[in-house]
Formats: sequence, C-alpha cells, structure tokens
Amino acid sequence: MSWRTPTWSWTPPSACFGQFEWVEERDGRVPSRAVRGGIDKDGGEIFIGRAWESNDLLPAKVCPSHRCAFVSFGGNQVEKDHYQVLISDHVAWKPARGGNVPPEAIRVGHTVDGEPLYVGRVLHEGTLTPGKVHPSHECLYIAWAGNEIKYHDYEIMVLN
Repeated sequence: MSWRTPTWSWTPPSACFGQFEWVEERDGRVPSRAVRGGIDKDGGEIFIGRAWESNDLLPAKVCPSHRCAFVSFGGNQVEKDHYQVLISDHVAWKPARGGNVPPEAIRVGHTVDGEPLYVGRVLHEGTLTPGKVHPSHECLYIAWAGNEIKYHDYEIMVLN
C-alpha cells in the first residue's frame, strides 16, 4: 500500500515558531524524535500518528508494543499497519472541551467531506490515550478495546 499525501497544507499562526514533519512507517515502528502522546495499559509508550481509513485521514495512536497504529472510525477501533508518525520538538497540550480548537492546534487530518481533524488525549482507565478531536461532533474519540469512546473534556495538541 502506498501512502497518499494530503492535498491540503496547514499554516500555523504567526505566533508559532515550531516545526514538525510526518514520517511514513509501518508495523509499530517509530523514528527517533517521534512525539509521545501517552502510555498504554501494558506500560508501552504511545506515539502520535495518522492513517487513512475510508478516505478519511485520521489521527492515530501508534503503539510499538502492539506492532501497529489504531484509529477510531464509525464506532470502532481500526488497526492500521501503515501510517505516518509525527516528528517534532515543538508540541504542547492544552485543555479543551466540546470540540473547541485553539488556532495553534495542528491540523492532523480530515474527513472525506474536508472537515479538519486534530489530536487530543484523555485519561482513560488509568492510561493517557490519544485520539481524534472531531469539532462538528463536539468531542474527542479514542480507539479502545475494539470500540470508539467519546469524551467531551480532553487535552488538544498544539504547536508552540
């Protein structure tokens, strides 16, 4: 499977000087300087990624201990062998709720209809788990144990 490059680009606000890039990976691998987004139930690190599913480019949690990435889509957790990993030394996390997105939030992907998607994270069952912020749904969805779980209060990833 070849990687499809998004046809859009995101320009950060002028107050943000940080840089980032996406690196294509597979099978749970992550490059050095990958952005850490959480800790899994098994104690393994979770990294920030993105992957295609049904023509949506979705935020993903990359789990080396599971040898894959996971996205939430259509009420389910979907396993992905091919994905991109975020590389940056310039990200931070801000409290958010209800689908609100600060201007410095990094646009990670989009729906098939063109709605921008972002990365958020939440404490769930003792783990810090990243997922997708879906503004029109006014929430964060995480992929967990085969399901898509909704939260209204979360942290959102921003470029600093």
